[in-house]
Amino acid sequence: MLKKTFSFIFFLSLSLLVSAQDLSLFQKKWLVQGGDTLPYRLLLPDNYDHTKKYPVVFFLHGAGERGNDNEKQMVHGAKMFLRDSIRNKYPAIVVFPQCSSNSYWSNVLRLHDENRRVFHFVKDEQPTRYMELLTQLVGYVLGTYPVNKEQVYVGGLSMGGMGTFELVYRNPGLFAAAFPICGGANTKTAKQMKNVNWWIFHGAKDDVVPPFYSDKMVESLKKEKANVKFTLYPEANHNSWDPAFAEPKLFEWLFMQVKASN
Repeated sequence: MLKKTFSFIFFLSLSLLVSAQDLSLFQKKWLVQGGDTLPYRLLLPDNYDHTKKYPVVFFLHGAGERGNDNEKQMVHGAKMFLRDSIRNKYPAIVVFPQCSSNSYWSNVLRLHDENRRVFHFVKDEQPTRYMELLTQLVGYVLGTYPVNKEQVYVGGLSMGGMGTFELVYRNPGLFAAAFPICGGANTKTAKQMKNVNWWIFHGAKDDVVPPFYSDKMVESLKKEKANVKFTLYPEANHNSWDPAFAEPKLFEWLFMQVKASN
């Protein structure tokens, strides 16, 4: 019995060590601008070659992962990019920025009525400070690393899903594809985002960010003749990122997208 217990503890410890080593492949970095700091983690392709050009993926975390530890933003999604099946087949530069706990990716008012949460997405206003820093980080990565400018992608969940829409809206002509999960945006911004390829995800039972917000964005993007895929998970609540990350065709779809001509 003692031997079995020791073996279990050994293999559990080994598993945790391997997991920690995997995440350590994401280099810790910081963007400092005007007294503010944007922590981020950066993963280079296996067998990175600076003479080659690579796709780049920016992934935006949710509100629960805000902070300045340069760790919490890795909770959801980071391990997905470390799978051998993904790294070997789709070599790419992957960036996980972290928003401050006193800020938000998108310019949105979070309200409550009697029955549900209500989000009012502000249009034509100044971006949040951390959207400004995020935009600067995107520019820095594209200018510093060998990026294929035809394959710039962004995705995110919850607050990061909202940030995905807004980052695309505020940077027209930059992104080839986007995959917001349980997010939303101002439907009047759809015209500025019509040339991006979209795969939008939401849970039908989401009681944190109601699926209404994705429904309306899908409808508005389609009216603008955008290329949109929408997956609504009938039994999923807010954590629709779990089935979204498990989509067998997600990466195949993402890395075949190239920037549309405007």
